[in-house]
Amino acid sequence: MSIQSAVKELRKLLGRDAVLDRAEDLMVYEYDASLAKGRPDIVVLPESTEHVVAVVRVANKYKIPIVPRGSGTGLSGGSVPRQGGIVITFSRMSRILEVDVPNRRAVVQPGLVNTELSAAVAKHGLYFAPDPSSQRASTIGGNVAENSGGPHTLLQGVTVNHVTGMEVVLPNAAVIQLGGKATESIGYDLGGFFTGSEGLLGVVTKITVKLTHLAESVATLLAIYNVIDDAAQTVTSITVEGITPAALEMLDGVTLRAVEDATHAGFPKDSAAVLLIELEGLREAVEEQAEKIYAVCKRNGAREVRRAKDDTERALLWKGRKTAFASLGRITPAYYSQDVVVPRTKIPDILRFIESVSKKHQQRIGNIFHAGDGNLHPAIMFDLRDPEQVKRTLQAGFDICEQCIKMGGTITGEHGVGMEKQALMPLLFTEDDLAVMRRLHDAFNPDGMMNPQKVFPTPRGCREGIVSSTPPAEVAEVTR
Repeated sequence: MSIQSAVKELRKLLGRDAVLDRAEDLMVYEYDASLAKGRPDIVVLPESTEHVVAVVRVANKYKIPIVPRGSGTGLSGGSVPRQGGIVITFSRMSRILEVDVPNRRAVVQPGLVNTELSAAVAKHGLYFAPDPSSQRASTIGGNVAENSGGPHTLLQGVTVNHVTGMEVVLPNAAVIQLGGKATESIGYDLGGFFTGSEGLLGVVTKITVKLTHLAESVATLLAIYNVIDDAAQTVTSITVEGITPAALEMLDGVTLRAVEDATHAGFPKDSAAVLLIELEGLREAVEEQAEKIYAVCKRNGAREVRRAKDDTERALLWKGRKTAFASLGRITPAYYSQDVVVPRTKIPDILRFIESVSKKHQQRIGNIFHAGDGNLHPAIMFDLRDPEQVKRTLQAGFDICEQCIKMGGTITGEHGVGMEKQALMPLLFTEDDLAVMRRLHDAFNPDGMMNPQKVFPTPRGCREGIVSSTPPAEVAEVTR
């Protein structure tokens, strides 16, 4: 492949300032929010679907792999190039193309930042429900690629539940439309198939999303615990009660103390854990549920249950939750965030296991997670400058993932597989399962030019991940 020839051709098609190939420019795009690192050969900044088509044609001509990229907030290495190639970044395709209020739909470009859509439609009493913690920076295209979740997906669902259509440029440069504004489409749900495909099947250039009415009433509760097991048990008890909160989040003592020092959100620093619980809906129903939640929390050992008195206090509590990972920077040089899922009834057990992993590997672990749907984000704290700590941290993450599988859970709830968890796929799926997935992949991306060497396990990764029970070397080699 001729990188320089491709650069010249791309500059003629997109403009000189839309094609980057200098080392100092490429460095900005060689990592995401994971531990992975890999430098592209070229970065392009298209402004239209036609530009993306042109990029894909040039990539085909010179046999250069393509990696789509949002804002780089991903946590599994999904937008990090493993083989160099062309990174397509969508910072110049960030417009809201249409807002259809009567049908509660919006059509957006993939580079639009998540919160900007909600801000734009708030005057209509609407918002875009998916709310990953990175929503102030993450793009809707990236949310689609990873099928992102967030605190409020307990009630509202993840990204796939809010996407009704998309325009996609396939690896052969064909442009297809999947779905549209209608709630249901005829035939196979290819839009659902593409959502969460991690950039392996094509490049999404337009997205049609649902808009949700703002709730009539919202109640935000903070339940405070002296014992972390009591907080975990409360989650199960709320489920048994038949109440589905809009959000049910948990922070342990290690994390909430860092958060409180950073944000002064009102989390008691002497507590072992807090539950942040939000209810929304009709005013009468919210008040009834709030009373039941209060009783459940107290019955399970909550020393106190507070209710946010106004929107300002509610926003401050959520600021604390949304900036929890950033707040850990006050107490650790780096952290490795896991993304695992267990059945809700297993939350007390997995928290005890995580504590044992922390002691075994001598690494502090803070727990921040979407307790309502069993999606945990243990943050393993370490120092990147210490190779031994890096090794122990990666092993701790592997141990936690492996245990979640044994408990009937899975290895990712919203961050994706990327390159981080390829070696774990055979622990979760049979060879036949993976073969079906591969055949579906190959139907759209037969030459493997889109985001190569992601998601599917490599022979070396499988051997090291399962036989030796060690983290995949590919991750360790690219630690930054």
